[in-house]
Amino acid sequence: MVSDKRSQQSYNVGIRIRTLRQERGLSMRALSRASGLSPNALSMIERGRTSPTVSTVYKISHAMGLPITDIFRDQPHRSPCVLREKGASRRITIPDACLEELGGEEFEGLTEAFILTLEPGAVSGELPIIHTGNDFVYVLDGTATYQVEDKEYTLQTGDSLLFTGNLPHFFHNATDLQTRLLIVLSNFSEGEFPGEHILYSIKSTEEENHPL
Repeated sequence: MVSDKRSQQSYNVGIRIRTLRQERGLSMRALSRASGLSPNALSMIERGRTSPTVSTVYKISHAMGLPITDIFRDQPHRSPCVLREKGASRRITIPDACLEELGGEEFEGLTEAFILTLEPGAVSGELPIIHTGNDFVYVLDGTATYQVEDKEYTLQTGDSLLFTGNLPHFFHNATDLQTRLLIVLSNFSEGEFPGEHILYSIKSTEEENHPL
């Protein structure tokens, strides 16, 4: 992401955090105590003076009892049928990855669908991803390595993988090229947001010594 877009995203995220905090009647100090972040750090984020990491945004959203995705977008109206026209998808960019929503955030059922772009070296975190429901992964471009329990799968363009989300799993783009994945998460428990596990767990290989 170029620097001017990063500044704009930081500013918008800061405004969103302040709005959600005020809607809940939380003071800066109350949110500080609940999140473990200093009041000064929160103030800098809300004023757009610093760009928060995904893990920091997760701490803030968790402290307010919200899914992390609510920080990046307004709560949408949900419908039993969602059309997402070409070019209309919202993209959430984080270090080493970009998540393109495909309507799950507006769908009233327990299904999330998105395109996940992984930069070279992008990897899920040190802890495995575990959630209810099912995962479907289809490789649009590139190569991705998935570890599901103790078995490793190398997926290339056109390959797919379907597994239950309660199996501990990791993923990794071990190549020097970008990888694009179509991911569909379904039948998870009400109130659970499994897409978050993917969104805030992604790190570069420089940050994590991954088991893959």
